[in-house]
Amino acid sequence: MRHRFPRSVYDHGTEPDARFTLANQRTFLAWIRTGLALIAVGVALEAFAENLPSPGRRVASALMVLAGVIAPVQAWLGWRRTELAMRTGRPLPPDSGSLPLMILTIIAGVLILATILVAQ
Repeated sequence: MRHRFPRSVYDHGTEPDARFTLANQRTFLAWIRTGLALIAVGVALEAFAENLPSPGRRVASALMVLAGVIAPVQAWLGWRRTELAMRTGRPLPPDSGSLPLMILTIIAGVLILATILVAQ
């Protein structure tokens, strides 16, 4: 049998039902798409929202790009923890990556809202 990457996951336990592995991969890809969308929002905010005052816009833009960079890291860690749990027969781990992204998105949204209200 050829070795699969990462060995730190695939060298443990037994092969789970393919449907669960594929669902875990779809979740991983959804997080990757979310990261790309957050980066796109940050870039678009900085590039196209020129009528908003700079400090609030720039900070919100940076927060969106930061959230977009965190999302793939969370995707990898979440995929790995879930795959290991399935392979070793342990309960699935709780979701721990959504909270930082939610907080960054809320802060960026509040900053944009405040910037819009101040600009009026």
